[in-house]
Amino acid sequence: MSASSNTNWDRRNVLRAAMGLAAAGGLAACGSNTGRSGGGSGDGLVQYFHAYGEAGVEQAVKRYAKAYDKTDVTTQWITGSNFEQKLFAALLTKNAPDVFEFHPQIQLIKSGQVADLTDIIEPVKDDFNAADITSHTVDGKIYGVRMIDDPQFFFYRPSLFEKAKVEVPTTLEELIEAADKLTTNKVKGAYLGNNLTPVQHNLIWSAGADTLTADNKPAFNTDGVADGLKQLRSLFTSGNLLLDAPADWWDPSAFTQGLAAIQWCGMWAMPAMQQALGDDIGIFPFPKVGTAGKDSVYNGGWSMFVNAKGKNVEAAKEYVKWLWIDKKEYQEDFATSYGFHIPPRTSLAESASKLKAGLPAEGVKLFNEFGHFDNIGWTQSMIASFNDVMANAVRKNGDPKAQLDACEKKVDAELKKLFG
Repeated sequence: MSASSNTNWDRRNVLRAAMGLAAAGGLAACGSNTGRSGGGSGDGLVQYFHAYGEAGVEQAVKRYAKAYDKTDVTTQWITGSNFEQKLFAALLTKNAPDVFEFHPQIQLIKSGQVADLTDIIEPVKDDFNAADITSHTVDGKIYGVRMIDDPQFFFYRPSLFEKAKVEVPTTLEELIEAADKLTTNKVKGAYLGNNLTPVQHNLIWSAGADTLTADNKPAFNTDGVADGLKQLRSLFTSGNLLLDAPADWWDPSAFTQGLAAIQWCGMWAMPAMQQALGDDIGIFPFPKVGTAGKDSVYNGGWSMFVNAKGKNVEAAKEYVKWLWIDKKEYQEDFATSYGFHIPPRTSLAESASKLKAGLPAEGVKLFNEFGHFDNIGWTQSMIASFNDVMANAVRKNGDPKAQLDACEKKVDAELKKLFG
């Protein structure tokens, strides 16, 4: 699901933000309370959610919490552009939440901040997408329950493709050519986010590389990735790229308002796009880069964690099990009623009626065929280092190989701190 649409939040950063517990300080009350009573230091439970952009999500979360009859559950609905900073600051205080949504990060586990949930997940482990289990597992223990899978790909207007006599791109070179043919005095050919970083991991994967190896070594510094950066630089300087959209890539408005013929966005935005454009929408994965490349789809999403340093760990685990493991009707409602997402439970993904036909079904197909998940060892500092590669090699015309070399040194140093 997207971030709150009234901010300039870069969802990409939040989708991979790491455990920044150095961000000390208190947290003012945010959002409205739900449930009946209780708090992180009392008999009830407190859960933290970021403010989703889709209508109805907040009401649904509070409705689920109210239905829980074993203890009171209070929801803090965190608005604004800095959910992760507010969350991490709160985790340092006596008012820390018992339960919070976030993304799997190795620092959360190494700092002892999140509880081991293997015991509640193990009985239904085989019903979860195997990649979701892997992305939450360290040393054989599972931390966090995946709530939704959020595949991301390119959206395009078939009518504009037909008018410009453009075929769906199968390579990055073809995407650049298509953007040139689709650009008019009113419409830019493509939109990849205001700073282009939303596609940086797809650039790596589509070049046939990866962020890290299976034994946690840098894997992104290849000639194919360097060539892809050069191609993105040519797109950036072509005049065919939308660079200053009013809302960032996670919001579909650049696409629905006709500012760009192609936009990188998430499956969550499909209902809003269909409402605005009807059937004039198609999707395709990030195309292959070079001869060794392959198509890729990025999978974002959110997971629920239990604060291992809280006073109500067992009660919090019981609540998480009830909501995100036992209550399958709530899980399907959360995934398909407020934007489209893929339930991480295989049984739900296969039975969800809203995902069985049309554009959502195509999204599921691309997700299953080309999907990539975050590596739990790929930290925010590593992502920031590759952000610098995008800035320096694509936006500032630095030498791609030199930028990748510098990034590899930083990533390698971070990996040695984490894994020795």
